[in-house]
Amino acid sequence: MITAEEVRLAETRNGTPWKKWGSYLSERQWGTVREDYSANGTAWDYFSHDQSRSRAYRWGEDGIAGISDDRQLLCFAIALWNGKDPILKERLFGLTGSEGNHGEDVKEYYFYLDNTPTHSYMKYLYKYPQAAFPYTELVNENKHRGRREPEFELLETGVFEENRYFDVQVEYAKNAPQDIGIQISITNHAPEAKTLHLLPSLWFRNTWSWKEGTPKPQLQALQVNDSLKVIAADSNELGKMWLYCPDSQALLFTENETNNQRIFGTANVSPYVKDGINDYIVNGNTEAVNPEQKGTKAAAHYLLTIGAGETKVVMLQLSDVSPALLNHGSDREIFSQGNVKDILSKRLSEADEFYQRISPFEMSEDRRNVQRQAFAGMLWSKQYYNYSVKDWLDGDPALPTPPRDRQQGRNSQWFHLETEDILSMPDTWEYPWFAAWDLAFHAIPLAMLDPDFAKSQLDLITREWYMHPNGQIPAYEWAFGDVNPPVHAWATWRVYKIEQKLYGRSDRQFLERVFQKLLLNFTWWVNRKDREGKNVFEGGFLGLDNIGVFDRSAELPTGGHIEQADGTSWMGMYCLNLLAIALELAKENSVYEDIATKFFEHFLYIADAMNKVGGNHTELWDEADGFFYDVLHLPNGEQLKLKVRSMVGLIPLFAIQTLEPDVLNQLPDFKRRVEWFIQHRPDLAHNVACMEAGGMKARRLLAICDRQKLERILKKMLDESEFLGDYGIRAISKFHSSNPYVWETNGSQYRVDYEPAESTSGLFGGNSNWRGPVWMPVNFLIIESLQKFHHYFGDDFKVEYPTGSGKMLTLWEVSVELSRRLIDIFLKNPAGNRPVYGGQPTFQTDPNWKDLLLFYEYFHGDNGAGIGASHQTGWTGLVAKLIQQSSEYGGATPHLALADNLLEAALPK
Repeated sequence: MITAEEVRLAETRNGTPWKKWGSYLSERQWGTVREDYSANGTAWDYFSHDQSRSRAYRWGEDGIAGISDDRQLLCFAIALWNGKDPILKERLFGLTGSEGNHGEDVKEYYFYLDNTPTHSYMKYLYKYPQAAFPYTELVNENKHRGRREPEFELLETGVFEENRYFDVQVEYAKNAPQDIGIQISITNHAPEAKTLHLLPSLWFRNTWSWKEGTPKPQLQALQVNDSLKVIAADSNELGKMWLYCPDSQALLFTENETNNQRIFGTANVSPYVKDGINDYIVNGNTEAVNPEQKGTKAAAHYLLTIGAGETKVVMLQLSDVSPALLNHGSDREIFSQGNVKDILSKRLSEADEFYQRISPFEMSEDRRNVQRQAFAGMLWSKQYYNYSVKDWLDGDPALPTPPRDRQQGRNSQWFHLETEDILSMPDTWEYPWFAAWDLAFHAIPLAMLDPDFAKSQLDLITREWYMHPNGQIPAYEWAFGDVNPPVHAWATWRVYKIEQKLYGRSDRQFLERVFQKLLLNFTWWVNRKDREGKNVFEGGFLGLDNIGVFDRSAELPTGGHIEQADGTSWMGMYCLNLLAIALELAKENSVYEDIATKFFEHFLYIADAMNKVGGNHTELWDEADGFFYDVLHLPNGEQLKLKVRSMVGLIPLFAIQTLEPDVLNQLPDFKRRVEWFIQHRPDLAHNVACMEAGGMKARRLLAICDRQKLERILKKMLDESEFLGDYGIRAISKFHSSNPYVWETNGSQYRVDYEPAESTSGLFGGNSNWRGPVWMPVNFLIIESLQKFHHYFGDDFKVEYPTGSGKMLTLWEVSVELSRRLIDIFLKNPAGNRPVYGGQPTFQTDPNWKDLLLFYEYFHGDNGAGIGASHQTGWTGLVAKLIQQSSEYGGATPHLALADNLLEAALPK
């Protein structure tokens, strides 16, 4: 039976704007590249947290637990003041890249508890200390600590001791696409009564200051009756909306304009500026707000006294229905607390039904809680992203011209990039911008919830206003020209298959549209990243940041260049993903048989280059070690292997695809050309695993790793003294904890150690570490690759798991065991603790914390503790997919005929 949320999704496809409003408001706009107009590109310093309350943003807005329309013209969020903070709590605080001993880091506790694809129901929790927020202490202590010390966290400051904090829970429920009930529930956990200022805030994004003649919207106060105050919003683009604020003490108004006096020491355009409400509440400056009760930023003021253990509730409604319709026969009831309560209750019930439909399997309450919060984080991380690089480079007509250096600086070659879209962000505070390969992984769990949105993301990133005219896909905001692994074809194919399983729809138009753009990107890779034309690729850091001996994106201290085992393997995987798509399209259009043949041929050349030994060829495979390594080409022509046992040598496993006999029989031209190649080019075909010999059910296998290489790589990967940790596959082998890899050149030493936690390297700002921790996305691809190998080899092929244990498992069983280790990061262990929270007792034992989940960027290689960005609900949200699969099969092997991608076989029909 179709659920109410699925009905709304269907209505959205037919034009009903259920997604017009959503959790699109960023949690950090300050310190982003697009708000940086400095000469030297120091974004963190140019627009700081201290300035953010006083300075109007150019490209977006931020707030706590906020929502906006899909063009972010009008925003709603909460502001708080405990009577002790030096400033109003309007946005989340964190350390900049230079302030943190391990890079940027948010220093607040907030949790995404629930959300649905149409944002018909949303729930968010923020924990607000009652003591003065320790801004200075957090900055000073983290600055004082070195890279070998852990980060200093908010809990360590003592502000949460004796439970002296408020839980501020914000819920939204849609009565109609632009009629939203809002419930703010505040619980005082302290042992005595406390007072809190709550300021639900409504404001227009500043769109009028940058170009003369742009119409300015307006907010103004209405008094409907003695108890019901209303903020009326009016703009040319959005039309009219009203925020109903019952029982509020006052409505406060100012302008969303920069306080030039505070920031620049120059005169203000208006006496009412962005930080006016802050100055009124915190400093008692009654002249800071407009007595005429109009402006472009407003807040309803609630002064709440909350008893020990008590919860107080404030209900509001943001609606496109005018108060003039009150008691005049409107088909939608305008504000009443009972109405909002009923809407919330109904939408929560419908959200429960929707998630039961997505995961109908029997699973523990703890697993379901982890999965539900992972999905919630994916949906809360949908953000409005606005950035016109040309306008950013040239400057706005009403403002001074940007520094001339900008025209040759960051992203200056991406002047075509013009975005105003809702995008899935990696992390709404630490990474409040799209990142290309992150986005591909986001699409997998998102497709389980909302295939249309997942498809839109993969389509957008290949459109002409994102993709460079030369075919390169932009990497991420700090450097669009960097190179991320080419995983978009993989994600496109997986999303296509997921939608088939969920809804029985085969969106071939989506598949073909994205495929055509990816052909351009593939050509860019071939032309730009194969320096010597040998089908061995470079690519730079490829998203793996500091995994190597050297910064692979920078000029090498040795001179020369690196040919990368991972770069070449990613391209092998890319070929096979495009081959799979071309074969699917060829079923209805024979033209694609020619293209499929091209990718088959290209893969043979890449596999040949990866596997050749001796002569003048680059030897990425090391026969003695049984592992793949990068190769350094020195200026004198010498070639040296960089023998770091890292994820670089495991990525060749990802280049694998099975060919089903029925597909080959449906496509006779492709089959004939394949057979010709095998017969006439044995020099290439013998380097492709099992192309000639049929596997299970006469399948054919295209893979970089043949059976022998696979066995040798897995021997290291499944060794607990090397790659296999209790919570997944480490990015670098533990072998290097006692055997660091050291390279000396020009009087400097470069080394790689096994580092299971935060990085001690300063590469990439020191805020990322691929030198030992567990990363969810590559673990996910490892699991999928093992399932594909099992799809070919079947149950007769077994490996020792763990290495040295004497226990032999099929590759499917190994994939299940790896999935279990990753899922166990988040689940309570027999002692009742979650490994993700390491030694943090509050999260492990406190009943008000222990079931709240954070989905970190990566995880400690030995104990599974979360590290890096704490709300990286993007690719770490993949755990929701792993839970789905493990819950359906419970470790059993699915029937091999289900699909060529077994991960998709786990989805309900």
